[in-house]
Amino acid sequence: MNTQLGGTETIEGYRSKIVATLKKNGRTPLSDRELATKCRTNRGGAANFRKAVDALLSEGIICKRRRGYVLSSMMGYFPATIVRLSRTFGFARPDKEGAQDVFIPGKYLQGALTNDRVLIGRIPSRNGLKPEGEVLTILEEADARLVGVIVDEKGLLMFKSDNIAKLPLQISCKGSVLYHEGEKVLAEVISRGQRHAEHKVKIVFSFGESTRASVCAESIVAIHNAKTIFPDEVLQEAETLSQAPIPEEEYTKRLDLRNTPIFTIDSAHSKDLDDAVSIEKTATGYRLGIHIADISHYVKPKSALDVEALERGTSIYYANRVIPMLPESLSNGICSLNPHEDRLAFSALMDLDERGEIISYQFSKSVIRSAVKGVYKEVNQILDGTASQELLEKYHDVEHMIPLMDELCDIRLRERKLRGAPELETVEGELILNEENVCVDVVARQRGKSECIIEEMMLLANEAAARMAREKHLPFVYRIHDKPTTEKIENLEGILLRLGVPIPKFDEIQPKHLAEILDGTRGTELYPVLNVMVLHSMAKACYSPEPVGHFGLCLADYAHFTSPIRRYPDLAIHRILSSYLENPDSTIMQRQYSLFVESAADRSTEAEVRAISIERSADDCYKAEYMQQHLGEEFDGIVSGITDFGFYVSLPNTVEGLVHVATLPKSDWINDDGIVFREEQGTVRYRLGDTVRVLCTKTDINSGNVDFELVDGTSTTQ
Repeated sequence: MNTQLGGTETIEGYRSKIVATLKKNGRTPLSDRELATKCRTNRGGAANFRKAVDALLSEGIICKRRRGYVLSSMMGYFPATIVRLSRTFGFARPDKEGAQDVFIPGKYLQGALTNDRVLIGRIPSRNGLKPEGEVLTILEEADARLVGVIVDEKGLLMFKSDNIAKLPLQISCKGSVLYHEGEKVLAEVISRGQRHAEHKVKIVFSFGESTRASVCAESIVAIHNAKTIFPDEVLQEAETLSQAPIPEEEYTKRLDLRNTPIFTIDSAHSKDLDDAVSIEKTATGYRLGIHIADISHYVKPKSALDVEALERGTSIYYANRVIPMLPESLSNGICSLNPHEDRLAFSALMDLDERGEIISYQFSKSVIRSAVKGVYKEVNQILDGTASQELLEKYHDVEHMIPLMDELCDIRLRERKLRGAPELETVEGELILNEENVCVDVVARQRGKSECIIEEMMLLANEAAARMAREKHLPFVYRIHDKPTTEKIENLEGILLRLGVPIPKFDEIQPKHLAEILDGTRGTELYPVLNVMVLHSMAKACYSPEPVGHFGLCLADYAHFTSPIRRYPDLAIHRILSSYLENPDSTIMQRQYSLFVESAADRSTEAEVRAISIERSADDCYKAEYMQQHLGEEFDGIVSGITDFGFYVSLPNTVEGLVHVATLPKSDWINDDGIVFREEQGTVRYRLGDTVRVLCTKTDINSGNVDFELVDGTSTTQ
């Protein structure tokens, strides 16, 4: 309690005095006694003075150096959070909003772990581009859990972490968990040292053999704290809702579209069908209907289901597994738009002109009855004329819509190109698993025309939802994609210059400039790499309560409306739009949802980042498992990345491996601006986009790493 008795200064009072005193003293430290004297600390106020000092230290506002206290800001120090670690370095994210993550060499981490709050001091950047720093002190230790492998070190079982310390850590106590050499385990740090290698751990869970990708993927899910089991309360709530029939009043107050031809198109194995389409030709263009499962009708604000969905944020997909945002009794049951069953939906009904642009839109709560469970592969066969009579009979009630959707898709793709949106190509690897969940093949996923059609139709609904929110001044969760930073564009320009690729002239970067770069190299050996480079130069998409627009799509209005079963932002805006339809008062809407959209946007972005990290890391483990079956085999690939210790080669099936410098002929090799890996004195060099032939020499399923060696006689750029 900050009270002042008998002339004793309060804690807050001392805080102000300490900060002012140290600011006045500049970069010269003050000892404990000097600081107390200058703050006029009397005997009765010593306790409050000490509490004020400790609080300022823990917040990173002041810090203690060898000769006393200084104000952190006067020294250029700043508080941050450790966000990522590897064995030899880490990254810290400053508290200051928008500040760039700071690279920290391993020897300067001081044993800090992920999510620790730390005070950072800047050190000279080795490349002069990205900020680097050192951990001066750990302000607040986070609960530290690590995943790794049990190893035998001279007869002693120790824990080797996946992402910190080159040396194994000591296991300080056995506990009740049984573990053996080679097992993938979850460990808890129970004693910290000055360096990562000095930490001691306790094993809290064993996942199984680290040579199985499915085991390693399970550990990745665990270390990211992704929930795989629903609480009983949530399951019970979902089960109760799924068993209840649609109330009669819903039929009377909703738009009845049960006699309108509507159908879903999804993959053959999909069970959570959350979007359906309808389309007809009009005198001025098209009438398009996008009908989305009305999840907001079932998942009410602050219910057990809602709290759980917000915490999960998104469904997570990897290999043959799904970690759903909502229980299956909802996502695969009453909320799934199964054929020939009445379902509650939220419909976006749009009138489009001949250019596929939105003339008008209407959002309505509806009741629909899907006519067909469409499958991408089957619709593709109808489009290319190879469908059997039996297949045509299945789609009899909706077949007339398929050519219209195809026509509209072509128009939308043409218009997107005219807007200047860059045509970025992302090839995803499809993992083929056997009955034992072992990855036996990796193939580049093929997208047919029907996948493109559905994507374009959903984009229209997403655009209409965001436009409505902006025009009606609604608090909203937008899907935004900001302009690339100046630093990223300058870096891209440097790469283009080195590669001899023409650079468009511009004062301010626009999507069309990136489109020009891609179009100018399409069909050349450089295109696959430039496609990745352009992708990396762009800002990351995220969720925001502000309608910034979508740079990559060249759209002023964009949100995620079409997948409320698997994404919380979609559920959030369904809830907002539902409220507005019931009571179209933007003032009330602002009061009711302003804080909600800020929280939902931030938490949804965090959940998406976590999901992407899990999915990519897990996929890497499965790809390494597949490549283990092909050790000693040769492959053709392209140079896809340059590092200080070698270069990466990407295979056509999306597997990527490292050609380490140690495997190259003995020479002085250098990384030339991340574009070329070359001999410093010789003529041999490997440039981004070069085709090379490699031998698969090593795989590590636990880390997801694959090692290649160049095959003699492989092509190089001279």
